[in-house]
Amino acid sequence: MMQKIRALLEKYWDVISYLFFGVLTTIVNYVIYLPVYNLLGLSAAVSNAIAWVVAVAFAYLTNKPFVFKSHDWSAKTVVPELAKFVSCRLASGVMETAILFVTVDLLGWNGNIWKLITSVLVVILNYLASKLLVFKK
Repeated sequence: MMQKIRALLEKYWDVISYLFFGVLTTIVNYVIYLPVYNLLGLSAAVSNAIAWVVAVAFAYLTNKPFVFKSHDWSAKTVVPELAKFVSCRLASGVMETAILFVTVDLLGWNGNIWKLITSVLVVILNYLASKLLVFKK
């Protein structure tokens, strides 16, 4: 039984670890977004952009070694890898910000609920982009 569990963990390690670090990245994002949006009163789009910068830095530093087991920190590897990572995250971040701008800033819907909804979509898109484009083996 333990061998089967171990085999499943090894087989799906990138998904399991991505979900773990994805949750941590989402927490980092929310720790920035919620006070900026709710306490400082900045728009949902601006609050999201600020939170995005911090979350992307955290995500790269954790996803590279722990999720995708990319341990080469030489400039030759990091520069193109980071460029692809930020580009993919920028695409999903723009999409998330646009959705928040329309639903919250223009339509007046609940910014906290829409942040949660867009976060789920972003986590899925970011995993696929990281696995298929950034840290491909």
